[in-house]
Amino acid sequence: MTITVEKLSRSFGDIQAVKGIDLHVERGETFGFLGPNGAGKSTTIKMLCTLLRPTSGRAWINGYDIEREASQVRQGIGIVFQDPTLDEYLTAEQNLYYHCMIYHTPRKTRAARIRDVLQLVGLDERRKDIVKTFSGGMKRRLEVARGLLHEPQTLFLDEPTVGLDPQTRRSVWEHVLRLRESTGLTIFMTTHYMEEAEYCDRIAIIDYGQIVALDTPTALKRMVGQDQVRLTTSVPEQAAAILEQHLGHPVRRTDDAIYAEGENGQALAASVIRQLTLADIEVLGVNVTVPTLEDVFVRLTGRAIRDESASAKDRMGSRLRSRGRLRR
Repeated sequence: MTITVEKLSRSFGDIQAVKGIDLHVERGETFGFLGPNGAGKSTTIKMLCTLLRPTSGRAWINGYDIEREASQVRQGIGIVFQDPTLDEYLTAEQNLYYHCMIYHTPRKTRAARIRDVLQLVGLDERRKDIVKTFSGGMKRRLEVARGLLHEPQTLFLDEPTVGLDPQTRRSVWEHVLRLRESTGLTIFMTTHYMEEAEYCDRIAIIDYGQIVALDTPTALKRMVGQDQVRLTTSVPEQAAAILEQHLGHPVRRTDDAIYAEGENGQALAASVIRQLTLADIEVLGVNVTVPTLEDVFVRLTGRAIRDESASAKDRMGSRLRSRGRLRR
């Protein structure tokens, strides 16, 4: 087990940001926190990375206690922070060299390690370029490379693609997933982008500091139902009767549409269209919808994910932090 968390909590004054969570992450797994701003994602990752002391509970990373063995924990993890932390007036190579010195990477192996990680993220040819000239996606990839320099067993990604356009986000994730395949890394990542959570082997949905569900993306989506096929026909009442006989169970009807559900929406659509065609019934329209992680989130929390603005608790936490009251 790479990460073990037991009853982990963190409070800021009377605000309880993380409320006694439990989770386990296997070696080589990509594990995701799915949740809105202010859900407790970043607070959790800061505790696991030894940047913030828990109020209560315990956690172990690669077998080391995050409080009692913080130095050993730090040696075995890499971190890509939510906010950019590169020196944009240095080259890519210089940024990584500085990181090597901080982690006491042996001088004789530094050049080789820098070359290796830049090749892993597709930036070797830009190693001499000033970071300020890089695109947002290239900067993110460089931060991933920096997090891998000291050969960690576990990589923490805190909102790794926040602020990037969809195409760049996809490119960053392609590189990250290739890294996992080639190195066997355990990846623990936080996000509030639904499509990014699909890359994970398992997902914990967290809201207001509590884990409200934990499973694979596929299993989570099954919680809200099967794929749905919506049909419109020239004779809906007759079509519904034929489909109920074909499927062996009732279908749902509205004034102008018929709805059928199944595990494979595309296959179900093809099957019902074929049956109606054989019965000489004209199909006027068909639409297949599949459950999404957004649907899961709405089912579990009663609202859509809060994508833009933090909650009032977040804003209070920010004000307290700005006054220096939330230090370790």
